[in-house]
Amino acid sequence: MSRARQPPLVTGISPKEGAAWTKVTIRGENLGTGPADLIGLSICGHNCLLTAEWMSASKIVCRVGPAKDDKGEIIVTTKSGGLGTSTVSFKLIRPERIGILDQSAVWVDEMNYYDMRTNRNKGISPLSLRPSNPLGIEIDKGKIPQKDMELTFPGMSGDFTSENFSATWYLIENHAGSSFEQLKIAASNLKKQATKKNEGSLAYVKGGLSTFFEAQDALSAIHQRLESDGTEKVEGSMTQRLENILNRASDTADTLFQEVLGRKDKADSTRNALNVLQRFKFLFNLPLNIERNIQKGDYDVVINDYEKAKSLFGNTEVPVFKKVYAEVETRIGALRSLLLEKLLQTPSTLHDQKRYIRYLSDLHAPGDPAWQCIYAQHKWILQLMQNCRDEFISVGAGVLDLEGDTRPSALGRLSHTASLKRGGSLRTPRPSTWRFETPQQVQFVEKLSDVVIGQLPNFWKLWISYVNGSLFSETGEKSGQVEKSKKNARQRQNDFKKMIEELTNRLVKLIRGALLPTTLPQGELSLYGGWENKTELTGAWLTQIIHTVRGCHDALSALEIPNDLLQVIQDLLLELRVHCLMVTLLHTTEDVKRLAEKEDWVVDNEGITSLVRMHYCTEQFSIFHSVTSQTLSNNRMVFINCLDQLSTKTDEDMDTSHNCQYLERHTFLNLADHFEKHGFTGTEKITRVSVDAVRELDRKLFDAYIERRADPIAGSLEPGIYAGYFDWRDCQTPTGVRNYLKEALVNIITVHAEVFTVSKDLVPRVLSKIVESVADEMCRLMQCVSSFSKNGALQARLELCALRDAVATYLNTDSNSSFKLALDALPQLHSGADKKLLEELLNKFKSSMQLQLTCFQPSSIQPVKR
Repeated sequence: MSRARQPPLVTGISPKEGAAWTKVTIRGENLGTGPADLIGLSICGHNCLLTAEWMSASKIVCRVGPAKDDKGEIIVTTKSGGLGTSTVSFKLIRPERIGILDQSAVWVDEMNYYDMRTNRNKGISPLSLRPSNPLGIEIDKGKIPQKDMELTFPGMSGDFTSENFSATWYLIENHAGSSFEQLKIAASNLKKQATKKNEGSLAYVKGGLSTFFEAQDALSAIHQRLESDGTEKVEGSMTQRLENILNRASDTADTLFQEVLGRKDKADSTRNALNVLQRFKFLFNLPLNIERNIQKGDYDVVINDYEKAKSLFGNTEVPVFKKVYAEVETRIGALRSLLLEKLLQTPSTLHDQKRYIRYLSDLHAPGDPAWQCIYAQHKWILQLMQNCRDEFISVGAGVLDLEGDTRPSALGRLSHTASLKRGGSLRTPRPSTWRFETPQQVQFVEKLSDVVIGQLPNFWKLWISYVNGSLFSETGEKSGQVEKSKKNARQRQNDFKKMIEELTNRLVKLIRGALLPTTLPQGELSLYGGWENKTELTGAWLTQIIHTVRGCHDALSALEIPNDLLQVIQDLLLELRVHCLMVTLLHTTEDVKRLAEKEDWVVDNEGITSLVRMHYCTEQFSIFHSVTSQTLSNNRMVFINCLDQLSTKTDEDMDTSHNCQYLERHTFLNLADHFEKHGFTGTEKITRVSVDAVRELDRKLFDAYIERRADPIAGSLEPGIYAGYFDWRDCQTPTGVRNYLKEALVNIITVHAEVFTVSKDLVPRVLSKIVESVADEMCRLMQCVSSFSKNGALQARLELCALRDAVATYLNTDSNSSFKLALDALPQLHSGADKKLLEELLNKFKSSMQLQLTCFQPSSIQPVKR
């Protein structure tokens, strides 16, 4: 058996004093198990149960009535505990009553729910609008904590008078143990209550039905009496008098109460307006609050207020709300424009750019603010680079600008990181007079590099943030802004790549315009050039520039920018090295030009002169200094021109030709091996071009030498053949080879000796051409003879065979063909005696000139294959 419940005990009331109808909160113990358990509540002797609202077993809210006693206890009575007691009291203050027609300077709370004359209930307390048990079934409180309910139903409430009322919450909280049958009964009760509300007017009529019947009977009796008298239309009749009286009464009432009723209507409208303003003051104050927060820079507060207003009034149909919300949208539009303007302002930090982009994203700004910012930064960096060039083109502008700029340069900040691998800083220590002594091109390149290194990293990081979606806040993530950003970034990858390419190309073209203007197209010189009147740079300053550009390249590589976008800078570095070494080794080219003055034509044991040795040392020096391909190619062409000049000024054609061969076989090929060994790329074309030039010079020199040596020998044949009025049709029996042929062979031997002295490798090449010229001339002479006698044919065949056998080692296809044609032009030998005589005379010739013909014997040295 359960123990009896304790009687209610009131331990506190707040406030402790007040006028009638003051709202108070009563606290205590055992104040009831529910609204139905509370059956009595009196304060200062007045029954306050009608306005009481049971909150819990320790809390009740009600309004104090117009009690008779000025001070009294608070007595609570419950079904379960009976009559209660109180340890506190309430003091009732009786203010002077203000009538309905009395003027007052203050607002009077018109919460008079009771008519003082009839003591009848004229209204219903707002607190009483909350029925204690709207379902009409027994309440079974659940044991789920309030915090768990708030987590389960975020933003909702179990109070059925709340705008965010959740029926599920209410059922779990108050009817967790109710059966399905009880819930069906509760649904029926709700339907009955709804029906009663709809039948409110009909119920009012039913309640006063007897009164309506009495009035109907009275009016009917009056109507019958008037009809029986027949005086309802006669002037001065009772009906007419009654009508006049009623009209005068109506006019008097209107006159008396018109002002009062007007003030009441105005007060009602004012009260309603104040209630609306109080309830929706957030919306009405929002435009002004937005303006103030924008001026203070509290953009986060503005964004939060706008999101709240949008969720509450974005789809409202109330005209006044629509008007105020339209004003909010106007202010937000102005804020979007302001934020976009700040976003596109330059210069700005990466932090500010990200912040403004997030603000615009949260405000649902049209377009793509992040990409607009990237585009604006791109154009600004390009303009900075161009402005840097324009400043230095003006006389003295570079020096003045650098003097006024006391900030550490970007390259200076990178000197301890990007150049650690090279063991030194990007810049050498500078004296105090550096700004005045340094050429403007050097200052320009360093400042231009500072601009690029100072701006491009933030530009690259902004793009990376745009790609991975880190530009946006959680709001952006919830609304899909991050995925939208990533999608836009994927679509604009090529556009951003073109931006980076344009920046690097602009950097390279500006440096080319200052240092290598010949490498730019003619149409771009006006935009990037203009340095013609500046000082020519020496090798030391060019080295400083190369270090600066290399530091810039290393800094950009550290950002993980793709190498293909930085290739133009690498190409520029290579060409700057070329230009630097071209200037540094300019004296080397001048020395090569003067090598012709040092040629002494002393042939060493390899058949070459000191000229080639000196050139070989020069190119070895070029390799040692990592000379560029263009420099090496120019150096070689200068030396080849030097050889060409020597060949035209001297008679040493063969020595020069042999020098060419030596250059091809030893110098160029050996140097190509050295280049490959030292990792010097791009020399294949140089070697090919150089070898082609040397071969062309060698061919020209060889043709000149053959022409000089072969023409006299071939030219002496015809006079020698017909000396002494010799005639092929009338000659004696041959006794041996005639002297003109022996003289020709001696001249050929002379050429052999001359060539052999220079280089025995050249002997087959030269003599084959000499023999070819002689054989061609002999063929022509034989074909020109109209007829031969028997002895003439034998003499001609003897001389042709003797010449052919003597130089057989150096015969080629053309010379063999010439000898064959010459012999075919002679009559054939038919008798054995003639053949025998021919053989004897040939043997006699070879025996007599054996010593001279020994030089024509084949050697182990083979001709050079070309």
